[in-house]
Amino acid sequence: MSFWSRFRAPLAAVVVAGFFGTAVVAPFAMPSPADAETMAFQTRINQQFVPNESLEADLVYADVPVLKLPDPEEERLKKEAEEAAKAAEKAKASSSGAAPRYTGGGSPAEWMAAAGIPESDWGYVDYIASRESTWNPNATNASSGACGLIQALPCSKVPGNGYDPVDNLRWANGYAVGRYGSWAKAYDFWTSNHWW
Repeated sequence: MSFWSRFRAPLAAVVVAGFFGTAVVAPFAMPSPADAETMAFQTRINQQFVPNESLEADLVYADVPVLKLPDPEEERLKKEAEEAAKAAEKAKASSSGAAPRYTGGGSPAEWMAAAGIPESDWGYVDYIASRESTWNPNATNASSGACGLIQALPCSKVPGNGYDPVDNLRWANGYAVGRYGSWAKAYDFWTSNHWW
């Protein structure tokens, strides 16, 4: 009996056991849905922005119904609506718009950090910005003239440049904390008043 003949059967048993062990363990090694969401979130907020070549590619056509928020300052809302209408007319009349388009780079994570938004709020900001502008700093709503990552309305209310992602996020951070108390509460309001 040769050397290999003696060890062939035990070696085959070890290989088969290893295969079945892998087949049993493999399903347990797959990432959970929560891990997959975390991986997608990390990928999205670290993705580098590349500006579009044309203004038309930055237009956001939102089918979100406009909701009238309960606010005791109706005069302020009326004035903002008038300013928004003027801004929309200006945006339609001028192909370059009032504020210069963003041509720089960066990622959502870099922009949020530069805007001073705590990392613990990044998930809330990501949820809202993903739906408002798909993280495109040059996003412009064709009907209202709202601009930037968080769709400021009117665009001129953002100190600096509404299309600059850091300026837009700084403004949005002040708005979310001032109006709702925190990004988490702004997220709760957004999800309860929008259909997605």
